[in-house]
Amino acid sequence: MKKIHPTAIIHRSAELADDVEVGAYVCIEGHAIIGPGCVIHAHAILSGNVSLGKNNVLGYGAVVGAEPQDHAFHSKIKSEVIIGDDNVIREYCTIHRGTAEGSATIVGNHNFLMAGTHLGHNVKVANKVIIANNVLLAGHVEVQDGAFISGGCALHQYVRVGQVSISQGVSALAKDVPPFTIAADRSYVVGLNVIGLRRAGYTAEQRSEIKEAFKLLYKSGLNTTQALERSKEHKWNKEGRIFFDFVASAKKRGVCDLRESS
Repeated sequence: MKKIHPTAIIHRSAELADDVEVGAYVCIEGHAIIGPGCVIHAHAILSGNVSLGKNNVLGYGAVVGAEPQDHAFHSKIKSEVIIGDDNVIREYCTIHRGTAEGSATIVGNHNFLMAGTHLGHNVKVANKVIIANNVLLAGHVEVQDGAFISGGCALHQYVRVGQVSISQGVSALAKDVPPFTIAADRSYVVGLNVIGLRRAGYTAEQRSEIKEAFKLLYKSGLNTTQALERSKEHKWNKEGRIFFDFVASAKKRGVCDLRESS
């Protein structure tokens, strides 16, 4: 049976699975699809077209699907938020829907968004991502599998965060963070996420490959273009290809620079 608090307000077009739990003063304003096993805590708001898969937890006061903070957006535009399975979205998180017609802000599976996280319009969060308290992701930011963004970080629009990377707390990132690295301060990389790689089950051989790729990009004395050209001469395994494919696909701002230790 659904467990819906009598103070909750639910739009007639919303579709809730049979075992969904809805807390006090929740407001579901539009066409929401809420999958089985989901729990929506008190005072949360779902606005516009929102889809939640199964076994998601939406924390107290969270706002999902609100209009994007974009001057170009018009209320007649139809866009959405799509959330996968087994996500924990804690208190007062805000997830805005896409800004263009038919577009979406997307959260994958098994992610943990801590209190106060903001996902701007058209953000894409992959799987097994941890985003700590009060992190701000501007529009079109992409976060790949297994990344960890520490508390208070702010990411510029269109920035990409590579898989199994970690961003130190209160960092301001306006360039892409390559996979497997540690980002810090203002768009710097300070090393490899060695502990994170071990915890994620990467073998010694895989870690060695990543270290070799990192050295070529950051320690060889070559600029990024030259390092990419040199990388083509090497027969990389999967991890090396992931690293350099990410770097090669960076847009105008490029990837974070290396900050040498003093």
